[in-house]
Amino acid sequence: MAHKRSDVLAHAVALLDAHGLAALTMRRLGAELEVQPSAIYHHFASKQALLAAVADEILARGARPRTASEWPGQLREICSELRDAMLACTDGADVVATVWAFGLGAAAPVADLEKVLTDADAPDELVAVASRTLVHYVFGHAFEEQTARQAVSLGAVERSLDSLPDFDLGLDLVIDGLRARLG
Repeated sequence: MAHKRSDVLAHAVALLDAHGLAALTMRRLGAELEVQPSAIYHHFASKQALLAAVADEILARGARPRTASEWPGQLREICSELRDAMLACTDGADVVATVWAFGLGAAAPVADLEKVLTDADAPDELVAVASRTLVHYVFGHAFEEQTARQAVSLGAVERSLDSLPDFDLGLDLVIDGLRARLG
């Protein structure tokens, strides 16, 4: 049975969400789609290309309307949307952050942050650093939260999850620092 690229991508995201990153292999994906693994390469040139598409799909599925009119609120919306999108899929934070770090995809949130900061008249050198700082904060917090929740749910560790809801406060601290810089 022939599969469209969108079918392969949707199944890859479902496989990731159901079983985690370690289970997302070309061989397993091919087997579940009842094709040879080489058939997957017709749509994705490499595993890295597949992961890049998966990361972008995770972000697309997490998109939501943005309503803030001022730049601090716009930054909060972008960062919260990114966090929620990654947390909505098993190992989503790992996939999205890795793909972004390798420069293979998942670039939309950074571009959105850069646009907001540019529109707020932030100096060019601050735009690049501030957008990376925000995205690093979101990636790190989401990765810790996702990993901790998975480990606790599997009984692998005993850990209090009380500190995990501090995302908004930490984000406010970063945005307050930007507000002070922008005067």
